[in-house]
Amino acid sequence: QVHIAESGGGLVQPGGSLTLSCVASGISFNRAAISWFRQASGMKRELVAVIGRSGGANYGDYVQGRFTISRDSAEKTVFLLMTSLKPEGTAVYFCNVLTEVEDCWGQGNQVFVSS
Repeated sequence: QVHIAESGGGLVQPGGSLTLSCVASGISFNRAAISWFRQASGMKRELVAVIGRSGGANYGDYVQGRFTISRDSAEKTVFLLMTSLKPEGTAVYFCNVLTEVEDCWGQGNQVFVSS
C-alpha cells in the first residue's frame, strides 16, 4: 500500500527559508518521478519542482533559483529547500509520486509566508 507523508510546513517570514520533506513508502521509489505542487486559496494547483529518477530537476518559472529539490533513495525521501520566500508562496504544498503504474498524492502541507 502506498503511503506518502509530508512534513516541514509552517509559518515563515518573508525572505526566510523552509524545507519540506516527502517520504514515500510502498512504492518503487527509484522508479518514480517526484514532484512538489502548490495550491493557494482560490487558485489552481501548480508545479513547484520535479525530480526525475536520475536526479534531474525542473522548476516552475516563478522559482527563479530560490528552491532546490533533492532525493535520498536510501531514506525514500524527497526534500524541497525553499529560500527567499515571498508572501505569494503561502499555499498548501503537495507531494506527488509518479511511476509507470501509480500516480499518488500526499495530503498536503500548509506553508504561511507572513510577517
